[in-house]
Amino acid sequence: MVPAPKASPKTTSAKITPAELTSALRARIMNGQLVPNQRLIEVDIAEEFGASRGNVRLALAELTMEGLVDRVQNRGAKVRGVTPEEAVEITEIRSAIESMCTAKAAKRVTPEQAEELRGIGKRLSDAVEAGDLEAYAAENSALHNTLIQIAGMPIAAETIARLRSQSVRQQFQRARLLSDQNESLSQHLSIIDAVCAGDAARARAAMEEHLSSVSTVIAHTGITPVSIPRN
Repeated sequence: MVPAPKASPKTTSAKITPAELTSALRARIMNGQLVPNQRLIEVDIAEEFGASRGNVRLALAELTMEGLVDRVQNRGAKVRGVTPEEAVEITEIRSAIESMCTAKAAKRVTPEQAEELRGIGKRLSDAVEAGDLEAYAAENSALHNTLIQIAGMPIAAETIARLRSQSVRQQFQRARLLSDQNESLSQHLSIIDAVCAGDAARARAAMEEHLSSVSTVIAHTGITPVSIPRN
């Protein structure tokens, strides 16, 4: 059994609500503090957060509905692990939503936002030239987040965030390590160019192509969920 990370001091007050507890646990799963297949002990969670056992159960039930937690009868709860097949499906769903957001961003982008996107493109190019995978990953995330912000679609943004759980990000990160960085860069620059030009159709197609290539790499590598749950 992997012990749950302990917070010091307690992270919340004794009056924490089920919704607040759900949010706190979700954040830990998303940022990797709680890892795939890690057991979630009700009594430990209740003690750490000053929550009732009933509220802990409600929070775990909500996270189970979101696909972040597995609950097994007589065996408790654990952070959910994701298979390569599920990661591909999640990526395809994300592609449909994020492509729509990218098209919307192309319609809404301002000159200042276009300049910001071009700056990200320059840093992506610099990272590839330097062979800096960590910097490239950071700018990749910045690009996707900026496009979603420009799109101004909060419900879509929330859905994409859930699809980007820490586990699935690890699948994407591994896929990036195995993919052609120059090809990935070309795809990102095509997205930026289309959005900055205000070409919604081309922007949508470019994002679809990019995320399709990620799905292909995940499917072909057969990466197993060593440390990976279901955004």
